[in-house]
Amino acid sequence: MAKRSATREAPTQCCPSVLASPLDVDEASQLAFGFTALADPVRLQVLSILAASPEGEVCVCDIVGPLGKSQPTVSHHMKILADAGLVHGERRSKWVYYSLDRARLADLRAAIDT
Repeated sequence: MAKRSATREAPTQCCPSVLASPLDVDEASQLAFGFTALADPVRLQVLSILAASPEGEVCVCDIVGPLGKSQPTVSHHMKILADAGLVHGERRSKWVYYSLDRARLADLRAAIDT
């Protein structure tokens, strides 16, 4: 278990800082995809719910209520976050449990860090 945590805490950076040097097209596209996924209030709320979870994961059934959105709407937002690599989902029976990809978030944070 400690090995898994160490891996998550030491992510490989996807892209250089946008403030350090010019980005190539692929780097800019990868960053834009992640930031676009974050550019929505509902998705930011989802990230905060996941980040606050003591278990490190949350059932989608427990995300619907706090957001005040329908289950299909929440699933749509979860798909966008998953496609951007910001969350991971694991199906258990009829529910999906989501967790943050902290390495991907760290990459995005590092890209705008001086």
